[in-house]
Amino acid sequence: MRLAGKTAIVTGAASGIGRAIARTFAGHGANVVVADVRRTPREGGRPTAELIAEAAGSVLDHPTDVSDEGQVEALVRAAVEHFGRLDVMVNDAAIGDSAPLLETSRQDWERVLAVNLTGVFLACRAAVGQMLRQEPIGEIRGRIVNISSQHGMIAAPGSLAYGVSKAGVVYLTRQVAADYAGRGIVCNAVAPGKIVTGKPGPAASAEALASARARTPMPRLGTPQDVANAALWLASDEASFVTGENLMVDGGWMAG
Repeated sequence: MRLAGKTAIVTGAASGIGRAIARTFAGHGANVVVADVRRTPREGGRPTAELIAEAAGSVLDHPTDVSDEGQVEALVRAAVEHFGRLDVMVNDAAIGDSAPLLETSRQDWERVLAVNLTGVFLACRAAVGQMLRQEPIGEIRGRIVNISSQHGMIAAPGSLAYGVSKAGVVYLTRQVAADYAGRGIVCNAVAPGKIVTGKPGPAASAEALASARARTPMPRLGTPQDVANAALWLASDEASFVTGENLMVDGGWMAG
C-alpha cells in the first residue's frame, strides 16, 4: 500500500498505460481521479472507474479534455473538493500522428501539440498551484509524473508532431523539477519504449511489432503494467530525492 491515503489524478486513464496506472495506484491505496475525454477503453473492456470501484477502490470519474485550460483547472478543483488535497498528478493523456514533416498539416501539428504538450503544461501548472497551497507531508507537497516517450529522445519515424511533443514533455519535466524542488514538489517522467496496449492501429501491426522486437534487447515487448510500476515508484515516498529524471522503461532499447 505505497500510496495509502494519497490522492492522485491520472489523465488518459480510460485506456492503455493510463488505465494501468490508475488501477495500480488504486490497488496501492490511492484515491484516484480518472480523467479522460472518453470512458470506453480503446482496447476494449469496462470503464476504468468501474473496475476500481468494483475492487473497493476509492475513485472519482471526471471526464476532462486536457487541451482545455478551464477543464484542467476544474479537474484539480474537483479532486481537492472530493478528497481534500492533491498528492500526485500523472499526465498520460496523449494522441498520436502518422505523418512526416512534409505531410504534417498545421492543423494536425497544433492538435497533437495541444494535447500532448500544452495539456501537460496546463496540468502541471494547475497541480503545482494547488500543491503550493497545501501543507507538506514530511518534506513533500506533491509529486508529478509525466509520461514522455523514447521518441522524445530519438527520432519517431513518420510521427513528427508526436516526437516533438514528447521531447517537450522531457524538458518541461526538468524545468518544473528545478524550479519547485526547493518548495517541496517532485517532478519526474517515465519514457516508455514499445508498449503493447492492445489498442488497434499502425503501431500494432505485425510489421511494427516485429521491428520493435528486433530492436529491443529484452526478449519481450513492454506492457502497460511495466510503465505503471515505474510510475508507482516515482509517486511513492521511496523516490523523494529523485527529481527531474526521465526514466526509460524500454527493455534496453536506448542502451542497445
